[in-house]
Formats: sequence, C-alpha cells, structure tokens
Amino acid sequence: MMPARLPVGQRWVEKPIPYDIGPVPDLALPRFRLRLFGAVEHPGELTWDELLRLPQTTVQADFHCVTGWSVPGLVWEGIPTGAIVDLVRPQPGVTWVMAYGREGYTTNVPYPQFQDPHSLLAHRLNGAPLPPEHGAPLRLVVPSLYAWKSAKYLSALEFLTSVRRGHWEARGYHDVGDPWRGERFRS
Repeated sequence: MMPARLPVGQRWVEKPIPYDIGPVPDLALPRFRLRLFGAVEHPGELTWDELLRLPQTTVQADFHCVTGWSVPGLVWEGIPTGAIVDLVRPQPGVTWVMAYGREGYTTNVPYPQFQDPHSLLAHRLNGAPLPPEHGAPLRLVVPSLYAWKSAKYLSALEFLTSVRRGHWEARGYHDVGDPWRGERFRS
C-alpha cells in the first residue's frame, strides 16, 4: 500500500521512470570532475575520490515528477549539499544554483532548496550504486522540488546572484517547481 502523502495531480508508481534530453557520453570515474564555480570564494574542481572523502549522508524521500508520477521512499546516499556550500563558501547575494549535466542539461535551483538538509549529490540509490539511467555516477537530488530539478549526470554547479533559466525553465516550466504548490509552469 502506498503512503497517503501525495501532491495534487500525482499518482504513485513503484520506481522512477527515466527520462533524458539526449545521449549521455560515457565517463570513466578516474576522469570524473565536478566543477564548482560562480559567485563563490573557493571555485574549483573535485575528482571522484575527493567527492567520496566529503561528508556523506542518507536521505529517504518521496520523488515527484512533473509529468504526474511519484515514487515513495527512495533511499539516496551521497554528499549533503551543505558540504559543498561549506567548501566553496558562496558570496553574499547568492540566490540560485545552476546544475549542469554531462549531456548538456541544465536546471536552476533556488538556493534555499539547494541548501535544504535533505538535498544531496547522490551516488547511490536504494543501497546500490546509482544506475546509469538515473544519472550515474552523480545526481543532484532535491526532494522538496519536482524531479526535473534533480539534475542527472552532474558535472558542474554554478552559484548565481540572479535567476538564469535552465533547459525546462526556458521552455516555460516554473523556476521553483514545488510539487506541493503545483508549480509545474510559470504563470
């Protein structure tokens, strides 16, 4: 039986339904780099091994897709976004974070939701390494927002002092994307 907590317009499904905007280039973990830049005191890049040495967390959360499906209680493991914030030290005035995927995808995430204690850079899902179709090796996961804000194949995070729209936001999707407010599209 599925839990009762469900945003309006959603239905429960058993597992996430993969969706990509295009082909994803192969990547060997020794070549992995996460670029951190923008309005920060300490820009730079992290290798895969450096990421794994950062604090780790486990978050169990429902996952809601803007297309109307939700998956209850997924278990994500990875680096809390707060550890990234501590590392780069964003400048005063940061209001958004742009997430970049290896396939060219982008999405803007409001800084408060990026910093949420449940947001993380996930490298494991339900006790196993993150599968390719769900964003391996690294995915931004922002459980408080619709799934399009949880960028797959994460390659960079840019800290911004003003809004810039990503892939779906430039096509009319809401800048915030709160499923509990039904923020699917901009009005």
